[in-house]
Amino acid sequence: MLLGAIEAGGTKFVCGIGGENGEIYERVSFPTTKPEETMKQVVSFFNQKKIEAIGIGSFGPIDLTKTSDTYGYITSTPKPYWENFNLVGEVKKHFSVPIGFDTDVNGAALGESKWGAAKGLDSCLYITVGTGIGVGAVVEGKLLHGLLHPEMGHILIRKHPEDYFGGSCPYHLDCLEGTAAGPAIEKRWGNKGVELSNDKRVWELESYYLAQAIVNYILILSPKKVILGGGVMKQEQLFPLIRKEVIKLLNGYIQSKDILEGINSYIVPPGLGDNAGLAGALALAHNSLIESDSLELKHD
Repeated sequence: MLLGAIEAGGTKFVCGIGGENGEIYERVSFPTTKPEETMKQVVSFFNQKKIEAIGIGSFGPIDLTKTSDTYGYITSTPKPYWENFNLVGEVKKHFSVPIGFDTDVNGAALGESKWGAAKGLDSCLYITVGTGIGVGAVVEGKLLHGLLHPEMGHILIRKHPEDYFGGSCPYHLDCLEGTAAGPAIEKRWGNKGVELSNDKRVWELESYYLAQAIVNYILILSPKKVILGGGVMKQEQLFPLIRKEVIKLLNGYIQSKDILEGINSYIVPPGLGDNAGLAGALALAHNSLIESDSLELKHD
């Protein structure tokens, strides 16, 4: 079985061919430019490939309501040229196969729950900290949806008393993303995070904000594993700082051995590494194929 996968990111698109167990046989990436340019490269990659389904994990916000007139659209994104773009519709123009569609972080959470750091668990969070901050959730074995989809990167958090940076989110200024995503780090300190690796102040402040968010997620969703990925989390010194701050903020309220004694195994990097998003898109493709086959059986 060959499945197609699209990890549609705000900075780059990653396309791949893989199997139903998360194997990736072929992959390519290219910058996210204008939709017509980017989608031309997507179509070119998949042409002549004998794929049975395609999974798309996309940056958002996106419309996941299948009865909606704008299902499959990227909606109110600040990404230039992509607002109200019919992503699923464009793929459907070229490929007559089942298409699975969700946020990129929900896809990554699904991939990690099937084959990665949360394998065997029915609950996990996948948090990406990079150009933006996004969070995907698997709850009781299912991807979390609702009125829209989780937008946990935009929660409101307490500012550090010594942080005078006003925030960089175009919608909320100093929400989590506006305070702790890569662009916020660069605007606050005047350099990219990769150039600030040895500055303890940078990462202590970053851990202060990310730990607050994780504590909120733990209290609301009670995930069995918290997975942190994205470019900013390549700064591995963040993990021990975040774990320590989470323990401090919870203050013994959550009486779970996974947190009190096993925090190093509870807040972890992706088990699938940089393939979490692409593997997640493969999982979305496989789910769409199963759903399509099930519908055909009902009609028969």
